[in-house]
Amino acid sequence: MTAYSMSFRDNPFHRLLSHARARVSHLARQAAASATQRPTKTAAMILGVGMALGAMLCAGAGYAGMAHLRTQAATQQAQLDATRDQAQREVNALAARLGELQAEANRLNALGERLTRTGQLADGEFDFDQPVGIGGAGPVHDMPPAQLRSGLDRLESQFKASGEQLSVLESLLFNRKLDAEATPSRTPIANSYITSGFGGRADPFGGGAAFHKGIDFHAAMGDPVLAVADGVVSYAGTRSGYGNVVEIDHGNGYVTRYAHNSRLLVQVGDLVRSGQQVARAGSTGRSTGAHVHFEVWADGRVVNPSKFLGRAAVTRG
Repeated sequence: MTAYSMSFRDNPFHRLLSHARARVSHLARQAAASATQRPTKTAAMILGVGMALGAMLCAGAGYAGMAHLRTQAATQQAQLDATRDQAQREVNALAARLGELQAEANRLNALGERLTRTGQLADGEFDFDQPVGIGGAGPVHDMPPAQLRSGLDRLESQFKASGEQLSVLESLLFNRKLDAEATPSRTPIANSYITSGFGGRADPFGGGAAFHKGIDFHAAMGDPVLAVADGVVSYAGTRSGYGNVVEIDHGNGYVTRYAHNSRLLVQVGDLVRSGQQVARAGSTGRSTGAHVHFEVWADGRVVNPSKFLGRAAVTRG
């Protein structure tokens, strides 16, 4: 026996129908037995049977009406559940979009902070930790889901365009920074001064005129000799007249030379940074005493290093 049949039999209407059926059967038997004996009594019994049948029909009609209401209620509940599920799926989709946009906003903030540092912008000029001031007057109204999705689409497009522009700007600033760091821009020895400049001069050994290809800086024996820019060591060894030499290729057409060292601290192929020690000052090769001879070559031609040193170089007066 199924659960449905058990619940149906337990229903009050089912019990009423069963009672009516039993009553009709009883009255029918009585009517049949007395039909030939008492016509009046028989008529009364027939009337009773009709009333019982009417009651049974009314009960059946009431039960059918309640069953119809239950079916309608179940249908409406199913529709309500489907609508609620659909609304929740839309909310979940919007939440996912919002999470993506928040991640993109965080990426743009981090990129903006890097650009602020790379571009050496003034402190506080671009503060990405502070909220942007906005405002406006009412009234407000509910926003339809379609309008919200459209707004998220526009915001996503704006983020994408801004991200592409900032990425290009970052690349440009980074390349500019690399170029600046790879361009000679400091002295090869700290706290020193120039003892002999670039160009024509009297030769310190045999007399007469000579062309000086670099600049000489005062140094004590063993003082640190520093790379003037980022680059890769292209030569580390002895050259005629220069003694112990280090040459650094900066990758942008510039090569710098550091000569007369007492000791070399780098090898060919080493990557060096601006300000890194590459040798110790000395007086090897054709030299009258401890100093640093510094040359700059641009695209294979020797040039005056002074224009790269700026105010960092001081000539002894």
